[in-house]
Amino acid sequence: MVTKVVMPKLSLTMKEGTVGKWYKKEGEAVEKSEPIVEIISEKATYDLEAPSSGILRKILVKEGVDASVNAVLAVITSPDEAFSETEILAEVPQAVEETEKRVLASPSAKRLAREYEIDLSLVKGSGPEGRIVEEDVRRFMEEARGTLPKIKEIIALTGFKKTSAERVSASFRTAPHSTIMMEVDVSKAGGLHEKLQVSYTAILVEAVAKALLEQPIINSTLDANQIKIFEDVNIGLAVATEYGLVVPVIHNADRKSLKEIDTAIKELTEKARQGKLTKEELTGGTFTVTNLGMYGVEFFTPIINPPEAAILGVGKIVEKPVVVDGKVEVKPLMTLSLSYDHRIVDGAPAAKFLQKIKHYMESPDAFEA
Repeated sequence: MVTKVVMPKLSLTMKEGTVGKWYKKEGEAVEKSEPIVEIISEKATYDLEAPSSGILRKILVKEGVDASVNAVLAVITSPDEAFSETEILAEVPQAVEETEKRVLASPSAKRLAREYEIDLSLVKGSGPEGRIVEEDVRRFMEEARGTLPKIKEIIALTGFKKTSAERVSASFRTAPHSTIMMEVDVSKAGGLHEKLQVSYTAILVEAVAKALLEQPIINSTLDANQIKIFEDVNIGLAVATEYGLVVPVIHNADRKSLKEIDTAIKELTEKARQGKLTKEELTGGTFTVTNLGMYGVEFFTPIINPPEAAILGVGKIVEKPVVVDGKVEVKPLMTLSLSYDHRIVDGAPAAKFLQKIKHYMESPDAFEA
């Protein structure tokens, strides 16, 4: 029986993914449920399992090539079983078919040519069978338009970086951003940090979860002409990795204790940096927290993680003089920056939400350890 290996849809917003590494070669035997190919999408790597046992007859999408959701990546058959490659190839999406057109060129060469409006038929290829690579396009540009600045390194905008770029662009195009900021005294949170040996981020996530329950409009999304308020409180935590920005999700954060949240953050952060997050750990977020305090940033304007309604930016803790009961005292202060979709949230509820977080951060005794 002919079985198609297709690009999976790993999230509601996923439109395409990148083929990373094929773990099997054409002609090799595969067993059902064993990892067959690495898929890079939604800022994480995901090992796609073989849908059936048999022989990996034909790989249709090579390593490093993008393919849309449900595109046929390969074909598995029984030994010596006949199949129509023509019918299968007809199902490969346009994005993949482009590499087979008359002008043979790499995806990066085509992107560069489109950016500078260059006719690839005029470019001489130096790759196998005359294939045009990016350096061929740059060489053509230098000859036609004069010398360009020398390139030290080329970083392909694929996989994690491509997904991140597309999501950020879509967010800024579609959601009218507004940002408000508020300083929080973390003296008492610091005491809890020392007493329970939990991170400030865990304390903050706990405070955010409680605040979302009291200001549910922040825990929502805009779908067509409807604002849908989520019942679940699933908090995404932005993590910087060598692959790019990743946002693993702490599901049902409002039902977890402070210790459970701290443990979840440590586990998800480590898996993110290893590129081993699962589909479930990357999806389902209703609100995102992003912390740049460890880089010395005091405050910033974060971009909303679609389709969510808001995102909280966290700055570093700074010792500052403040007036308390008419006396000047030095307090550790943290600046929180809330960016919100003004189509969904107005300034007043956004401010109330920040006030709730401030309240819980400055009075964390009610937290369940």
